[in-house]
Amino acid sequence: MKHIYTYGGHPAKRNLTFACLQANKAAGQKMTQVSATSQEEAAACEALGIDMITISDLDIEAVRTGAPHTFVTGSQSMGQYYEPQACLTAAIKCAEKGADAIFTPRGMGIVELLANEGICVQGHVGLVPRKSTQLGGLRTIGKTADEALAILDHCRRYEDAGAKAVEIECVAVEALEAINPLTSLITHSIGAGSGGDIIFSFMEDICGDVENPPRHAKAWGDMLSIRQALADERLKALSGFQSDVKSGQFPDKAHTVSMPQSEHEKLLEALDKRHPFHQ
Repeated sequence: MKHIYTYGGHPAKRNLTFACLQANKAAGQKMTQVSATSQEEAAACEALGIDMITISDLDIEAVRTGAPHTFVTGSQSMGQYYEPQACLTAAIKCAEKGADAIFTPRGMGIVELLANEGICVQGHVGLVPRKSTQLGGLRTIGKTADEALAILDHCRRYEDAGAKAVEIECVAVEALEAINPLTSLITHSIGAGSGGDIIFSFMEDICGDVENPPRHAKAWGDMLSIRQALADERLKALSGFQSDVKSGQFPDKAHTVSMPQSEHEKLLEALDKRHPFHQ
């Protein structure tokens, strides 16, 4: 464990620092990264020694509570923040609450803005799904030499803007293998083979909780069928409740408490004496 101060000025311990990521990259030591959306998911990652967690910046408090010692990247979504000041303010708040890095999908100007404040910034190259219309749809990038070189150029622009890391998504295996040694960025590979420094996958893909997973996703569990079984059981229970109430079978004696017979008779006698007020 490494002793650090958070961006918010609080002493903390981390499994990794950025210096550790650089050393691991130089040594060729692969690391793992998983997404998490809750305290429970984060706690499971930390308990199993997952190296890094990526989250929505809005989930930072819950995830940091569940995984107090794991390197966490807080992600800003494409449509979340628009103005530079809004991006910067949100990034600083997320870092103050314990994020070790900030992912931004915005341009180099925002990357530079955040980096100038001492924030560890991660960008995104290759297939950026929300920009896929510019690429001819959802497809693998870097299957040609020209596209692979364009990815490297994109990484170089991130370096110049002050970024420390980059997600490389759906890129040809050989392209990332060739590019990774030529960039100082820590590369997070998803759908781009094992050539990256960090192998990233979404929690729902790992756990088999997606109906139509992408080709690059592998499931080591089957939470989807469990959720479906839970949903079916919920419907069965609700149907039984509705049916028994309508038929008068619920509430029944087994699920209610009765007055002693003597007290019941006493109540009825008292109510009879109040006949003008008791219909």
